Amino acid sequence: MGSSAFILRHVNRRAAAAEAEVQRRALLSIARNTTLPAHMRHKAQLALSQHNGGTVNGRMNAVKNLCNETGRARGVLSKFGLCRFQFRLKATRGELSGVHSASW
Repeated sequence: MGSSAFILRHVNRRAAAAEAEVQRRALLSIARNTTLPAHMRHKAQLALSQHNGGTVNGRMNAVKNLCNETGRARGVLSKFGLCRFQFRLKATRGELSGVHSASW
């Protein structure tokens, strides 16, 4: 299992990025709306270019795809949120619904 500080930092990054994404999308919709005046769209575009989510953790690039069980960053299957090893263990034990061993 990954260290608890690492996992807490990851959870905080996901929360900060999700919050900053709402602001970023609002600015983006204003900047792309052609019915609004040009000066308003320009201000929104400038704010969007300077927008970094408030903190370093507010950027979507700070969010990594980690295994929910171990915190491993490599070999993560995004559909299940598990690294390949944990996926194999759970599939073998029958803990994943709809997943079973293939045979042909």
